[in-house]
Amino acid sequence: MELRARNRDWLTPWDATNPHPGGGLPSFRQMVRGLNEQARAGAALPFAITERDDDGVTRLAGQLTVSNILWGSAMMATAGYWVDQARAGRGIVPTALAMATDHCFKVLGLHRMEINIRPENAPSLRVAEKLGFRDEGLRVRYLHIDGEWADHRSFAVTADEVPEGLLGRLGR
Repeated sequence: MELRARNRDWLTPWDATNPHPGGGLPSFRQMVRGLNEQARAGAALPFAITERDDDGVTRLAGQLTVSNILWGSAMMATAGYWVDQARAGRGIVPTALAMATDHCFKVLGLHRMEINIRPENAPSLRVAEKLGFRDEGLRVRYLHIDGEWADHRSFAVTADEVPEGLLGRLGR
């Protein structure tokens, strides 16, 4: 909660909001409980992004959630993430997203991973570019973000496009 509070200004332009007048978002505890329920149901995978500092201490650096996991003929999911502003630009998010995507492809057997990014979010657009996610176009008024319906660019990669895995691609 301290990390999120410290990063409020950095994250607010990208954070989901409730489109219903006067509607709020779940508390941190409610969010964790909901993510745990979704994980048990096989619909989401919540991950903490950590980084080891110079003293060897592992600290929370952000969060990545694989959500909207669809089984059956779709075999796909959507990833979303955030990172501490003080740690942005260090390759933490591309590495975390590559690891999560590789897990989804190689362990769960999913076929497709999507990420949806606000067009003005240059750092996240760079993540998609670094990992070679394919730009599939604009989703008009896709998600309610920072108090309004916001356009997003949709990016995807499929398992057959990265047989060596995204972490392997990132390492090259």
